[in-house]
Amino acid sequence: MSARRLCEPQPRADPDRRARRTDPAGRCRRILVATVLAGLTVAGAVTVPAGPSGAATTPTIATAPFTTPTGVALADTPPPWPIPPDARPYIAAAGLSVLTAEELAVHYHAHLDIIANGAKVTVPAGIGFVVVNGRETGITVLHTHDTSGVIHIESAEPQPFTLGQVFTEWGVALDATRIGGLHADATHTVATYVNGKRFTGDPATLSLARHQEIALWYGPTGTRPRVPKSFRFPVGL
Repeated sequence: MSARRLCEPQPRADPDRRARRTDPAGRCRRILVATVLAGLTVAGAVTVPAGPSGAATTPTIATAPFTTPTGVALADTPPPWPIPPDARPYIAAAGLSVLTAEELAVHYHAHLDIIANGAKVTVPAGIGFVVVNGRETGITVLHTHDTSGVIHIESAEPQPFTLGQVFTEWGVALDATRIGGLHADATHTVATYVNGKRFTGDPATLSLARHQEIALWYGPTGTRPRVPKSFRFPVGL
């Protein structure tokens, strides 16, 4: 029965029973409110896009082509990993150029955590800088200013940049089965997470994005990784 029909005047069968009956106007108001709320609930529902089978899909983690360079020696040893004393060949191997100043037309930041056997590995300051006689003489579009793990992406135009390029500048090997000298084997696992979500591809192909949290984890097989889902970026980044 519709809300309208329920609100229409009803014949009184017995005037003496009015005191025991529910107020018709109040009953009408309750029905109308319930009807409106039901309509709002349906209208405001959020549906997760479904795949061909009808199952809900998860957001795709963006990647870009990356090929491990062969012209430079990438560290295949346990951490810590210092930056190369001569950054130029590693910058070139990453497919980047040395600039004389920062380009800020495109400017955003991502964050990198590396956790090995439960301990954080330091991401050094100075990745992507050319230093001569103790003085910075050049910089690339991908660089670090400190040991916070914040990666600065500063470019003259929008284009995809990958985590593999950062690691190449750093001089450290990275792929789906190793982080430097931390290799996946029968007893250890290498795992990658982006904003708390597991990524099963090659981490070197990850496209860097604004306020992205990337966590590389290495530890005993069968251990549940504990990694951050986000990073609190300083004001202004």
